[in-house]
Amino acid sequence: MRSLFHSSVPPAAPPVEAVAAPFPKIAGAEIAADFLGKRVAGDLYDSLRVSPERILFGLLDVAGRREANRDIIAAAQQTFRNFGTELFSRPDINESEAMTELSLRINRVLIEASHGVHSCPAFIGCYHERFGTLCYANAGHTPGLLRDGSGIAALGSTGLPLGLFSHAPADAPTIGMEKGAALLLVSRGVIECENHKKDCTEEFGLERVKQVFRSAPGSGAEAVCAFVLSSVAKFEGKSHSHDDRTALALLRTA
Repeated sequence: MRSLFHSSVPPAAPPVEAVAAPFPKIAGAEIAADFLGKRVAGDLYDSLRVSPERILFGLLDVAGRREANRDIIAAAQQTFRNFGTELFSRPDINESEAMTELSLRINRVLIEASHGVHSCPAFIGCYHERFGTLCYANAGHTPGLLRDGSGIAALGSTGLPLGLFSHAPADAPTIGMEKGAALLLVSRGVIECENHKKDCTEEFGLERVKQVFRSAPGSGAEAVCAFVLSSVAKFEGKSHSHDDRTALALLRTA
């Protein structure tokens, strides 16, 4: 028998899943990203061409479990793509100001989508294809690692994590990448990956990431990501991670 009563509340929409599109081809450079194991938390990586000479990329770590925050991750990605293209598309922009504005836009949408505070450490960069320069903002993320002829330099935090305060801009410096230089970004899950020994628990740690990066191949961005993540997998052994483990690499080849 059909019920005489019915609900006026529409069924809940299925959660939206953020999807990383194929990374753009870059003249004289390569960019790639990959992750290890199953996606369980809030890592989001993406990259797109925003002008004839600029490539925008980012690695965001949205707090919480993936099954609960898919809509927040998707909103952050949509803002990254839409406003990133809008802000960086003109040839005569101030990249630092555009990067700060993009960080503020993502910050705002995280707060709105979560209806409150929602921490999101983020590293966002813009690579200039012709000049070989990198403008970046590190909003409370693990340091980016820049490898060149002088060694490895850490690109530390330039501001607070996104999603915490309504107005908390991150500084956006610009650096040059010489031919053969490589940038590596890893998520917190890589740094905090644990190896359970008999008497103690040891984390992979930033210093071990640097050691692995020093010996990583310089032949391609995908090869760097694969080398780093395979080293993490060997360190972790058979234990099960409760966080995402993601790597993103940018190499200047010419």
